[in-house]
Amino acid sequence: MIAYLDMPSGISGDMFLGCLVDVGWPLHELHQVIQRLGLPDESWQINQKMVQRGPLRGTLVDIQVEEGPTHRHLADVTQIITQSTLANTIKSKAVAVFTRLAEAEAWVHGTSVEQVHFHEVGALDAIIDIVGVVAGLESLGIGQLYASGAPLGEGWTRSAHGPIPLPAPATLHLLTDVKAPSRTAPGPGELVTPTGAALIAELAIFRQPPMMLHHVGYGAGQKDFDWPNVARIWLGTTQSATTGLTKTSHNTLQETTPKASQEASQEASQETPYGEGTFVQIETNIDDMNPELYGVVRQSLFDAGALDVWTTPIQMKKERPGNVLSLVAPSHLEETLAATVLKETTTLGVRVHRVHRHEADRVFRTIQTEYGEVSVKLKILDHQIVGVKPEFDRCVELAKGAGVTVQAVLHEVKLATSHILS
Repeated sequence: MIAYLDMPSGISGDMFLGCLVDVGWPLHELHQVIQRLGLPDESWQINQKMVQRGPLRGTLVDIQVEEGPTHRHLADVTQIITQSTLANTIKSKAVAVFTRLAEAEAWVHGTSVEQVHFHEVGALDAIIDIVGVVAGLESLGIGQLYASGAPLGEGWTRSAHGPIPLPAPATLHLLTDVKAPSRTAPGPGELVTPTGAALIAELAIFRQPPMMLHHVGYGAGQKDFDWPNVARIWLGTTQSATTGLTKTSHNTLQETTPKASQEASQEASQETPYGEGTFVQIETNIDDMNPELYGVVRQSLFDAGALDVWTTPIQMKKERPGNVLSLVAPSHLEETLAATVLKETTTLGVRVHRVHRHEADRVFRTIQTEYGEVSVKLKILDHQIVGVKPEFDRCVELAKGAGVTVQAVLHEVKLATSHILS
């Protein structure tokens, strides 16, 4: 599953959340995500409203927080996120977004990342925005986010440091850092906030992909302008995977939904659409590294965006046993992942090959069993569902909670999904 974020009136954290909720991510799942941060329940409240922005309807995610002026550092925000019970993929991406923010603020104010104070972007609502968006993208099974150019309105706004010009300096630095394209703004005002800029800078590729559209969601901004203040997220699959999809029987793609649980999203986040020249295979031979480190290296590579990582035993010179460490990743992550291998292992160099992938399409569904909800991945070939795979860790969790075997939970999942393949 891929998504395209269309930003005719810019983007903010709550607009992004509105897009995700409007396209199918249940608000109660957002609540569950924020509860896992361990914040006091009385300190925050989240509601959704259907609103009009000009002639267009959209979902407004309204976040209310109860806290005084904040002056958190990056370490404070990182601690909140890393000490939560969220999935590691969500933690790492959310921390990466905040790190980008810290680097931008430090550059703008001429200080260090460690010393920079988060003001508006360190408040609870900004933490909810960023963690919520990362979790929502994963829950919807979005393997890659794309984005349009950003409309950058002119004018002035107030900040904790006093009046600042628009686009806000941090916003401008964030977008410049990733060479993001801009588009003509429909009018003056702060259309792209620092939070919104950090999210798209860290998570998005700035181009419109060819895709088969499945769903479109509208997220509304807080303000009313002379134009519809909305962002839109287009959800779909690559055309190579879904061209010609017209069937409507109960076991075809049209019955499936874009929603998946956070547990299943750990796999979804490692899946990217097939396309010519899109992927690289990076590998290196290693014969002098502590074998215990391979697990750490593998996790670091997955956290950095690798789609698959594996090792192959080999015999090296002087009869030393060794391993080939290999990974496949989207080509735009080549430099990041090559640097990770060089940093995390003892190797002095890596090899890079351009590769292609042929993929079955896949979507996610949450099903109900007598032991609780389980997310399943549906494998699709020729527009038909040909395989169903439950999220195994969730099955283990349910089995422990119910005092039954994992096989019993898997059997219940099989019964609950038997109609899909019939």
